[in-house]
Amino acid sequence: MSDLVLEARRVADIEEAEHEVYVPDPGVVEHSYIKDPDAFYAESVKDIPAFWESQAEGLDWYKKWDRVLDDSRAPFYRWFVGGKTNIVLNALDRHVKTWRKNKLALIWEGEPGDSRTMSYYALNREVNKFSNVLRGMGVKKGDRVTIYMGRIPEIMVAMLACAKIGAIHSVVFGGFSENALGDRIEDAQSRVLITQDGNWLRGKVIDLKTIVDAAIRRSPVVEKVIVVQRANNAVNMEAGRDFWYHDLMSLPIAMTSSETEVMEATDPLYMLYTSGSTGKPKGLVHLHGGYQVGIASTLKYAFDVSDEDRWWCAADPGWVTGHSYIVYAPLILGLTSFMYEGAPNFPYPDRWWQLIAKYGISHFYTAPTAIRGLMRFGPAWPKRHDLSTLKVLGTVGEPINPEAWRWYYRYVGQNRCPVIDTWWQTETGAFMITPTPARALKPGSATRPFPGIVADVVDENGESTEADQEGFLVIKHPWPAMLAGIYGDPDRYVNTYWGKFPGVYLAGDAARKDADGYFWVIGRIDDVINVSGHRLGTAEIESALVSHPAVAEAAAIGLPDEVKGQGIHCWVLLRNGYQASDALAEDLKLHVRREISPIASPDKIYFPSTLPKTRSGKIMRRVLKARALGMAEGDVSTLEE
Repeated sequence: MSDLVLEARRVADIEEAEHEVYVPDPGVVEHSYIKDPDAFYAESVKDIPAFWESQAEGLDWYKKWDRVLDDSRAPFYRWFVGGKTNIVLNALDRHVKTWRKNKLALIWEGEPGDSRTMSYYALNREVNKFSNVLRGMGVKKGDRVTIYMGRIPEIMVAMLACAKIGAIHSVVFGGFSENALGDRIEDAQSRVLITQDGNWLRGKVIDLKTIVDAAIRRSPVVEKVIVVQRANNAVNMEAGRDFWYHDLMSLPIAMTSSETEVMEATDPLYMLYTSGSTGKPKGLVHLHGGYQVGIASTLKYAFDVSDEDRWWCAADPGWVTGHSYIVYAPLILGLTSFMYEGAPNFPYPDRWWQLIAKYGISHFYTAPTAIRGLMRFGPAWPKRHDLSTLKVLGTVGEPINPEAWRWYYRYVGQNRCPVIDTWWQTETGAFMITPTPARALKPGSATRPFPGIVADVVDENGESTEADQEGFLVIKHPWPAMLAGIYGDPDRYVNTYWGKFPGVYLAGDAARKDADGYFWVIGRIDDVINVSGHRLGTAEIESALVSHPAVAEAAAIGLPDEVKGQGIHCWVLLRNGYQASDALAEDLKLHVRREISPIASPDKIYFPSTLPKTRSGKIMRRVLKARALGMAEGDVSTLEE
C-alpha cells in the first residue's frame, strides 16, 4: 500500500487535479522537521524578521547583526545589517573544525564514467589553494570574476574561492554562445575569467575555450584566463593571458594559508544574469548574509535533509538552482552532494536512474521538462534499477504538469516519495512557494508559501483575488535571500519588480489559489492567453495535451485572432511509437476540448522535432510567438540550441 496516497483519480486537467490529494504517511510526518505545516507557518508570519533571525542563529557569524531588516531604502531592502560573515565561513570553515572534515562533500561522475570524491577537508584545501591563485593574480574584494564551465568539481572550487576572498563571481552557463558570454563579461567588467578546455556532453566534447577566445575578442576587458584541463582538448593558449589551472595550483603561492575575507552581511556574493523578453540580460545581485540564511533554511525544511542523506540537484551550477542548491546550501548544511557531468538520456534513457541506484541517492531534484522527456521512453527504464534509497523527490524551473507529476511519483518515487514542487526565481534566491514533506500534495500545485514568506494572487488593482480566480503572483514582505538589485541599473530593478504595485514584489507570473489556499502557477504573465474574454493559462492547455497518450511535451501560445482576440496555437512533441498526422491533430484538439472546455480547443497544432528551450529546460514560448509572427526574437542567448 502506498505511503502517501489517500485518494488518486487519474485526471489530466489541472482544475480536476485540485481534488486529487496525496496525504503524507504518518512515518513521513514523524521524521519531518515541520510536523504541522499550517501551525508552523502561522507562527512564522506573526513576526517575520524574528522568524528569519531565529534561522540566522543556526549559522556562524564573525559578528552578529545590529538590525535584522533595514527597510529605510525600500525596495532596496537589506538583511542582518551590521553583521559580519562570509558564506564560506558556513559552507566550509566551520565544518573542517568538526568531525565533518572527513565526510564526503562531493561525489562526482563524468559522462565517460570517470569519477572523483572530495571530503570537506579536501574541498577546503582546494578552495584555499585557488583563492591564493586568484589573489596572486590581483583579484581583490569587490572584483567581478566570470566563470564559464560545465558540471565539474572545479566550478564549485572556483565559486567558493571567489567568495572566500570577497570577489563577486559571475557564472555564465557553459553552453552560451560567444555573443552571450561576451555581453556578460562586458557588463560585469571582469578582468579574470575561469573556464575549461572542453566539456563532455552526449559523447562529444564541447570546445569551451574556443568560445571564450571569441568572446574576449568581442569584450577585451579580460586580462587573465584560467583553464581547467578536463577533456584533453587541443586549445589555443595565449602567452601572458592564458594559464593552466593545474600549473597554477602547483605553484608555491598556492600552498600558503588563506584567510577567509570578513564580509559585511550586505556585501555582494555573486551576480547572475537572466534574460528578459527584450533588452540586455539583467545582472541580478545576491548578498552574503541574507542569502545564506534563506537557502539553508529552505533546503533543510522543504526536503527534510539530514547528515546521512545523499543529495542530488540535477541542475547546473550556471543557473540559480545550481548556485543555491548544488553549491552553497548543501555545503552549509554539511550534506554529501552528487554531481553528474552528462545528460539524463545518454547513452540510454536510464542514466539518471542508474546513478541514483549506484550512489544511493536519497533526495533528487530536477526540472519538469527532464521528467517529461524521460516519460517518452516509458516506465520500463526506471523499473530496471533499485530506487529504494530515494526518500524525497523535487521539481524546479516551471509548473509541472499533473500527468508528469504522477509519473514521477509513481515510477521514480515508487508511490512513496513526496514530490516537493518548488516555485522560485533567480531573483528570489531560494524557494518561495513549496510543500514540506508533511503537507498534503496536489499534482501540479506548489501548495503553500514557505514559512516566513507572504505570497498572494492579486488583480489589476492589487486586491487579493477570490478562490480559483487568476491574477498576478506577488510577494508582500521582503525575504532574506532576495536580490539586492540589478548590477549597474537601480532604476530597472525598481521598475521591473516594484513598479506595478508599490511596496509589493511582482513575480511576473500568473497564478491562482484554490479553495484550500494552494497556489497553482499558470505561467509568465505574457503566457496567459485571452480567448473571447476567457483567460487560459499555457500550463493548463499544455497539461491537457500531455495527458494524451501520444504527447510527451507541449507548448501553447496565443496568436492574434480577429474574432476571438487570441487563438490558441500549440507545438507538440510526440512519444515514441506515434506519428504526426492531421487525424492526430484533430484528436488532440478534441482531447483538449474535453479536458478543459470548448473555448480551450487549439486553433492549430504543429508537430516539430524540437522546442526552443533555455538550457535550464524552460520552453521559450515568446520565441515561438515571435517566429509565428515573423518578429524579432529578442534575447535568445539562453536558448539550448
